[in-house]
Amino acid sequence: MTISERFDFVLLFDVQDGNPNGDPDAGNLPRIDPESGHGLVTDVCLKRKLRNYVLAAKQESEGFELFVKEKAVLNRLIEGAFEKLGINLKEPPASKKDGETRLVQGKAQGSEVESARAEMCRRYFDVRAFGAVMSTGANAGQVRGPIQLTFGRSVDPIVTLEHSITRVAVTKEEDAEEQGGDNRTMGRKNTVPYGLYRAHGFVTPAFAAQTGFSQADLDLLWEAIKNMFDIDRSAARGLMTSRSLIVFKHGSPLGNARAADLFERVEVRRRSEDASRPPRAFADYKVNVRTESMPAGVSMLQML
Repeated sequence: MTISERFDFVLLFDVQDGNPNGDPDAGNLPRIDPESGHGLVTDVCLKRKLRNYVLAAKQESEGFELFVKEKAVLNRLIEGAFEKLGINLKEPPASKKDGETRLVQGKAQGSEVESARAEMCRRYFDVRAFGAVMSTGANAGQVRGPIQLTFGRSVDPIVTLEHSITRVAVTKEEDAEEQGGDNRTMGRKNTVPYGLYRAHGFVTPAFAAQTGFSQADLDLLWEAIKNMFDIDRSAARGLMTSRSLIVFKHGSPLGNARAADLFERVEVRRRSEDASRPPRAFADYKVNVRTESMPAGVSMLQML
């Protein structure tokens, strides 16, 4: 059974001595808003971590495979859905039947697209959750997922530090000869000393009905949000942790209040006694959620 209530949520996560999301167009430096100095983490980065958690937790069991994953060939996976349904797209175009015909060899048409789209939603968790464009090869259409995330943006401006590092080895024989056996390689590492980031998310029942996103899928999403950094460790990312997950549950599919008004109830501020120095820990912040005069039909759940 698909979910029938709307949810809006606020996620707070932090990084200490790491690069939360490098920008490949800027030498993999931590992403930053050049006008304000606030750090950024893309929605794509967060979704990647959520996918990785689902992969680790479910081991691609039935109904919890991943469409977008490392080394995946997407068109091959789309073709797999047609094979599962017994639709052979390599056959010559079919004769007219039931008012439909496959117009182009190798491309699905009409009810075939609908069937393949439903199969993709059933098989792949990330298609059910985030949606996907599946018309790049064999046409399985596209769906918009019920789960949407914003960029994470740091509460305060961040600084990025550049560290020189050395390795007591070289990659090529010529380098060893040039150094006379010293065999050292110099490198650079960029980190954020500390940053607390805030991202917003939305769960839309109308889209859940299209993809089959269920209450069990939603429970798995909350679990993944709380634990995604714990199974995605790397030296480059330092210490990253989900700190707070505040969920506003509406009593109707269309919602009972504007998301922006609910998000304004979540206040994240520096503790006054620490304001004179740069933040270096989550304890330097105070999170307050205003629960008075909550709109009718809206309840607040603090899941983390």
